[in-house]
Amino acid sequence: MRDHGAAAARTLLAEAARPTAVLAFDDHCAIGALDTFLRARTPVPDEISVVGFDDSHLARLAHVQLTTVGQEARQLARRAVSRAVARLEGGAADDEREVVVTPHLVIRSTTRPPCRS
Repeated sequence: MRDHGAAAARTLLAEAARPTAVLAFDDHCAIGALDTFLRARTPVPDEISVVGFDDSHLARLAHVQLTTVGQEARQLARRAVSRAVARLEGGAADDEREVVVTPHLVIRSTTRPPCRS
């Protein structure tokens, strides 16, 4: 995934009009994009903000400090296992067909408000 983020960042760097922010599929992609921007001397977050998704251990590293969208992984896993066990036992998991577990934004050093032109 990191290679995908790096490739996407190279594509963005080749464009005349660049976005002010990038939201990556996951933290690995975001770190690939972040690495590419930094190697190209594109200031993050001054010129472009980078946001990942997962709040993985990589996002928390001191030299990365990636802004990311966190998920309640334990709660998601607990619900998935509960539903799987219920289905295996022939019962209904619960009355809910769709469950939304609200994610949360973890702001670190790779984002800032865009500059107003």
